[in-house]
Amino acid sequence: MKWKIKRETNDDLRQQFIDKTIPQAELIGLKVPDANYKLLENGSYETSDIDWDEFWNVIKGNGPCNTQRIKHHAAAHDNGQWVREAAIAYNEKKEQNLKSA
Repeated sequence: MKWKIKRETNDDLRQQFIDKTIPQAELIGLKVPDANYKLLENGSYETSDIDWDEFWNVIKGNGPCNTQRIKHHAAAHDNGQWVREAAIAYNEKKEQNLKSA
């Protein structure tokens, strides 16, 4: 904001996101995971304070889906092994052809 690169604060952007997301979530039948949120007279939503301990705990890899994400990543890596092996074999064959030419 000081250098006129960013036009709105993080808090303002977060509020805009919340004000757009809560009605969309409710429209499709999702439950907003904040028991204390409420619609204000100005059409904006008031929400609970952010639980920063929970936030940083998730960032550090202790989130509810972290184990599932790691397993998925490992499976994708294992399933792609043949692609890496094929690329190495192709490169070796290409280098061999260049040396013999």
